[in-house]
Amino acid sequence: MTDDRPTRRDLMKPVQLLGFAFVAAAFAGVVTLVSMGFFQQRTADEAQSALVLALVVAGISFIAVLLIMALLLLAVDPAQVAKTVDKPVLLPDEDDEPDAGTPGIRKS
Repeated sequence: MTDDRPTRRDLMKPVQLLGFAFVAAAFAGVVTLVSMGFFQQRTADEAQSALVLALVVAGISFIAVLLIMALLLLAVDPAQVAKTVDKPVLLPDEDDEPDAGTPGIRKS
């Protein structure tokens, strides 16, 4: 077992973000095609309108996923990008816990 822990930058590389957005867009496009009956026997006009709508839905979902992921990455403090992730991010630090021996007295 190695002791190397990935940093946040290693976890969220731009190629991985683009890949995630592409997979989400492909999924949305396929769901749109299936729901519009593209794979059934349809006329050429109906198949073409289903394909155009699926491409529009896929494009919108690709842009939306990229935008949402980019905004979520802005919430990360740049000073903590190089730190290793070795515990859950949303748990409080050990220094913030109140002293169990003196109830009702706060540290200032």
